[in-house]
Amino acid sequence: MKAHKYWSIGALITMIGTFYTGYKGSKSGHRYFACSTLICMIMSMYTGHKMISGNKRTRKQVENTKAEEQ
Repeated sequence: MKAHKYWSIGALITMIGTFYTGYKGSKSGHRYFACSTLICMIMSMYTGHKMISGNKRTRKQVENTKAEEQ
C-alpha cells in the first residue's frame, strides 16, 4: 500500500528532524517536529492496520462461497 510507505517515510524524516532540533536546542522547532512525527506514526499504524486486516465484507463473501462448495 503506497499510503503506508509514504507515511512511514514521513515519520522517519520528521524523527530525524526531531533529533536534530533537540540536539541544536531549538525548542519551538523541536515541538513542531515532534507533533509531526506523532501524526505520521499514527497514520502509518492506521494504514498498516488497514493493509493487514483487509476488507471484512470481502472476507465474509469468500468464507461463504467456501462453505457452499463443501
